[in-house]
Amino acid sequence: MDWWLKSYWANGRFELPERPGEVTMKGAPLTLIGEKLRPGLPAPFFRALDPELKEVTFDDFKGKPLVIASVPSLDTSVCDLEAKHFHRAAAELGEGVGIVVISMDLPFAQKRWCGANGITGMKVLSDHRDGFFGYRYGVLVKELRLLARAVFVIDRDGMITYVQVVPEMSDEPDYDRALLSLRETARK
Repeated sequence: MDWWLKSYWANGRFELPERPGEVTMKGAPLTLIGEKLRPGLPAPFFRALDPELKEVTFDDFKGKPLVIASVPSLDTSVCDLEAKHFHRAAAELGEGVGIVVISMDLPFAQKRWCGANGITGMKVLSDHRDGFFGYRYGVLVKELRLLARAVFVIDRDGMITYVQVVPEMSDEPDYDRALLSLRETARK
């Protein structure tokens, strides 16, 4: 059993924190699994797979400001728009910052999507294998086993500076606030 899961093992079963009704999909309330993150907390360690099936961890981004955008699926119109928006931001911001889009999509589907859309300036990661990112960042949707739409900004020291969990999963995040937070974080 992974070390992080042991802390949730009690009475012969997992007791992961649940946050009912924090997000909706088309108005229907959903339950998020995991702790609610907020600015000022250290960003949790995570691992996920890139489109080439290589494991990528939080440690791969240490030392640079980072935006992590979790999305339900790149094969939906809103997620597609969001990922492309962050890809354009990555091109404008350059190598000094990291931008990651993470979903439960299979790495093969992510590779196809990246190729079809010319995505090269940001990391696209899959949490499909074990939902580790979803649990650790508190965005795993219990009823759907998808990630909720959320944006996290993390400074070069690994501290969270901005969080937006989008209340309605079919809505886009506040790009301006997230990217402003990233720019301010990058200047520090």
